[in-house]
Amino acid sequence: MKKLRKASSILLCLTLSATMLAACGSPKGDGAATAPSGTASTEGVKKEGFPIVDEPITLTVMSQDAGVADWNTMPVLQEMEKLSGIKLEYQLSPIDSFETKKNLVFASGDLPDMFYAADLKPAEQVTYGTQGILIPLEKYIDEGYAPNIKKIFDENPDVRKSFTTPDGHIYALPFVDKAAVWYRGPMWYNGKFLKALNVSEPKTTEELYTFLKRVKEEDPNGNGKKDEIPLTSVKLDDLRMYFFGFWGMYNEGIYSDKDGKVHYPYQEEGYKGYLTFMNRLWKEELLDHETFSQTGDQKKAKGENNQLALFNDYHAYFTLGGEPSSEHPLMTPVKSEIADSPVYGMHPGMSARGTFAISSSNPSPEATMRWIDYLYSYEGATLFNQGPEGTLWKFKDEANRVKEWLPVPGGGDREEYRGKITPNYGVLTPGVNDPEVAKGLRTEFDEWIDQQNQEKLVPIGKSPFPNVYLTNEEQSEATSLLSDLETYVKQMEAKFVTGQEPLENWDKYVAQVKKMGSDRLVELYQGAYDRWNAEQ
Repeated sequence: MKKLRKASSILLCLTLSATMLAACGSPKGDGAATAPSGTASTEGVKKEGFPIVDEPITLTVMSQDAGVADWNTMPVLQEMEKLSGIKLEYQLSPIDSFETKKNLVFASGDLPDMFYAADLKPAEQVTYGTQGILIPLEKYIDEGYAPNIKKIFDENPDVRKSFTTPDGHIYALPFVDKAAVWYRGPMWYNGKFLKALNVSEPKTTEELYTFLKRVKEEDPNGNGKKDEIPLTSVKLDDLRMYFFGFWGMYNEGIYSDKDGKVHYPYQEEGYKGYLTFMNRLWKEELLDHETFSQTGDQKKAKGENNQLALFNDYHAYFTLGGEPSSEHPLMTPVKSEIADSPVYGMHPGMSARGTFAISSSNPSPEATMRWIDYLYSYEGATLFNQGPEGTLWKFKDEANRVKEWLPVPGGGDREEYRGKITPNYGVLTPGVNDPEVAKGLRTEFDEWIDQQNQEKLVPIGKSPFPNVYLTNEEQSEATSLLSDLETYVKQMEAKFVTGQEPLENWDKYVAQVKKMGSDRLVELYQGAYDRWNAEQ
């Protein structure tokens, strides 16, 4: 289940045949969706209060399913049906196959009324929005059917701007978390190793190298064997973005620097510095030689065996075992030879992908907007994140919204039990992370994590790139370029790190990347970034 807790949340352009497009609905010239036949009037849909509708209605919803419980019997969804007067029929797909199922649904034209936990990429929002398959949402937001979402948009103009496509419409809604710092799990030190070697955290790449070398040579786990693994990874995918920051790069994909200049990192001098350092660690067996072959579970087994000094995970105890504690510090990003390093690619405060959308087959988009808007309120966020009052929590001081946990029914893990009562488990869902929702429920460990973030990451952090949209033509070109580039650079990264390709061939490699269109890719995203930046 811990893996499900960590599931989060790059570019795909789907081309449909003319026949499929005709089946799905034809686009209007201005990009607005054609209203479906039989669309309910706004009569019977309340803008305030519950139930939302005067007469009960039934809507279909497609979503990802973590596979923990039957959605038809989930207390949260049953409570929502009672409140709203809207019954849902579920079209669910396991997380691993949701992407394929979603593509088939879009291609077939047999659409659900709404998409929940939809993982809608920017390209999909633009493509299916302009084709009229997804309907524009801003009309319903601005006409009073989504006051909570409207309030978030008004208070955070960048959120609205970042989900408005080039044709001026909003086709999907984000998950909003203005307090977020991490894109994904960061790097952690094994605190026992730091203590055994009597060292403080490294501050430079040279100090990091020295620490990792000492781990290999000085038996910090004290078992008399040289079985310590200084640094481990799974194909470098878990550590790449964090390590890139040591060489001044904010992201492992397209990013913009503090001056608004767009970069593709795999042709930067900083990337050469990263490869040189990783190759040095590989040659001296300071980087796990099973990095390119092991699974996440195999990595975790090494952690539970107290062999790992530095590793990635959402929390250190997920890898090392045991309970949450402040024993194992979050890694302080280290300075390299690159000027103004380190940097940190911080979470932008909203999902980069759409979590919710309404299809053109929906008979009552007004009622649907009221339904989803509730999740962006304090009450709705509480219900969908923590369940109904009296199950896992109760108010300690209701007037001040202070809560306390209740014992888990039947014992066991609270997070796993939560997965049985709400669909908001293991996938990125629509809504908002409101600090008020967790008032009274936060632990000392939660507070410690906040302190580590504020001390180590926030001062050097910025969002790598806003949630910008390319036009359909630009998206098609960018997707094509990225498809070839990503395959090539990943292959070459492994070769450079393991020494199969000598770093003397760096210039030859950069020439090939440029030949494959990296500069054109930067040009496309620079244009999109400049458009986004110019919007009010």
